[in-house]
Amino acid sequence: MIEGEVAVVNRRGAQRIRNGHPWVFRSDLERAPAVAAGFVRVEEYTGAPLGFALWSPQSEISLRHVSADASRAPDAAWWHEQLRTAIARRAPLATESNAYRLVHGEGDGLPSLVVDRYGDALVVQLLSAGVNAWTETIVASLQELTGCTGILARNDPAARDREGLPREVRLLHGDVPRVIEVVEHGVRYLAAPWDGQKTGAFLDQRENRVLIGSLARGRALDCFAYHGSFALHLADRAEHVTAVDISAPALARVHEHAQRNGLTNIEPVEGDAFDVLRAWYREGRRFDTIVVDPPAFAKNRNAIEGALRGYKDINLQAMRLLAPGGLLFTASCSFHLSRGLFFEMLQEASADSGRRFALRAITGQPLDHPELITVPETGYLKGALLEAMG
Repeated sequence: MIEGEVAVVNRRGAQRIRNGHPWVFRSDLERAPAVAAGFVRVEEYTGAPLGFALWSPQSEISLRHVSADASRAPDAAWWHEQLRTAIARRAPLATESNAYRLVHGEGDGLPSLVVDRYGDALVVQLLSAGVNAWTETIVASLQELTGCTGILARNDPAARDREGLPREVRLLHGDVPRVIEVVEHGVRYLAAPWDGQKTGAFLDQRENRVLIGSLARGRALDCFAYHGSFALHLADRAEHVTAVDISAPALARVHEHAQRNGLTNIEPVEGDAFDVLRAWYREGRRFDTIVVDPPAFAKNRNAIEGALRGYKDINLQAMRLLAPGGLLFTASCSFHLSRGLFFEMLQEASADSGRRFALRAITGQPLDHPELITVPETGYLKGALLEAMG
């Protein structure tokens, strides 16, 4: 790093860093560094050193603070040390699954970097210009630390547009198969790292799938089933599982996954979950175990009002379908829908259903998706296990 590559931040930006949040917005820059994306030294407008940050020249989030140590500029050895620490933290998960997140961006002190493991392959997302500049170094360290046979860059999220970076899916090392078998607490399913949702599968719901699967009984319903990850866990204890999804190709994968696990009690049903649940309620159908895990209805703050209506509607329909004593696991992956709003929505849905529901558990994110209390953006997933009390 060349001396003089310094970003100067105002009082608000400095206070944000000192409060434990790594982001400094363009509006809080007193002086921007005239250098390409990468690491830069950060100082307060008073001249007080604030350490180092990843610099993104075109982004609204100009700086992502990574180190308060002003005496050591981050280099290849720094990346290796940080990645080793993050990966070591996930060691307990290796006995439960062969697929989990190794790096959760800001949650691991490595802003805008995501690394997911699928068996012997890794899928990475480099979501800022600052971190993208260190791609080769990161890939080399990941190879050494994990012994992986391939690394795929799923650099296709919209976040890269705001960084002036191209959206692309690119092989960075070795070979990564189109499909990889995931073994999750004894349940087998296929991940699609090249073109599947997220980086290939929904790894963040792993513990929630185990939770409701361990409690499932009777007739079970998995709404927004996608490839059936919840349904597969439900099927171990439930007599019959109905997996509802609007996508025929997704349901074909549900059928394939059922066969892979030797399960004959999963029934895929194609249709819009909202319409299907309403129709079944009119028909008088009931389920003993229900999972509601919809996609993110609130993509931004402006969508919250509409998202709340959607979440309330689908949860109300599920509550009406639940048999007395039955269990409902419901979740939201919308960051912009706070925990408070999520539980207010459930209270309103319960009131409108005319039934009483007991809260059995509140769930958040698993070990491999750390949510820092000083960085709200690291948390998005919230869930609740409810019991119908009559």
